[in-house]
Amino acid sequence: MLRDKSLIPLSRQHQHALALCVRIDRAQPAPTSDLSAWQEEIEQQFEQELKIHFAAEEQVLFPAAREFPELTPIVEELIADHTALRKLFFQAEERCMSSESLLAFGQRLSNHIRKEERQLFERLQQLTNQEELAALGVKLEAALKDAAQSCIVRNEATKLKARG
Repeated sequence: MLRDKSLIPLSRQHQHALALCVRIDRAQPAPTSDLSAWQEEIEQQFEQELKIHFAAEEQVLFPAAREFPELTPIVEELIADHTALRKLFFQAEERCMSSESLLAFGQRLSNHIRKEERQLFERLQQLTNQEELAALGVKLEAALKDAAQSCIVRNEATKLKARG
């Protein structure tokens, strides 16, 4: 199903985060010498975009989804994911991730995004009429207005490397 324009800003941010997840996966096993660079980038992405993204979902999207009882269980799972991911973002900020926790972070974030896109967004679009989706889009746009609009600059350690 095509993504409704009201949800596209969230999906665009999901693409940014998934790109990070792909690069983390391809960097495995991540050398210990690169961990600080990875954690710096994770922290930057959280501060510039994902912190605002999570808040928009929790304050706007999830309450709208809870209007449909069948979506409540998935919303609860996604909120639990946010809590777990915030702990991992904090680990990155504190520079205490290992190679294993870096990989676990990438997998957790990727799984979370795919759950939102494939389950929550798809079903919400089916259950919500165009007028309600448009109103949701206006609220999301306002909630996301402070998110960075620029790309995060990668350093040598975190650039996507060709598979060889």
